[in-house]
Amino acid sequence: MTGRARLEALVHGRVQGVGFRYFTLRVASRLGLAGWVANDPSGRVRVVAEGDHGALEELLAALRSGPPGAFVDRVDETWPPPTGTLLAFEVRSGWHGGD
Repeated sequence: MTGRARLEALVHGRVQGVGFRYFTLRVASRLGLAGWVANDPSGRVRVVAEGDHGALEELLAALRSGPPGAFVDRVDETWPPPTGTLLAFEVRSGWHGGD
């Protein structure tokens, strides 16, 4: 699949306090994606990204492994239609309910 797409992911495991958000920022920025990453109050990490479908697949693979010190149990993913409203990739502090 090619073209612009949107990935929404919820990463479960030991993913807070291990640099997961900044790891995600580095990967997403390298891949030219727009969106955001934030800690979820449940202890998970939430990621919303838009861009090339292939690049989003690469981001998803990175989320499944995580940075050193993280332990990813699983990643719940959905692929809703892109909105085109995300301009850059950013780390959002604290819990964020959406864009």
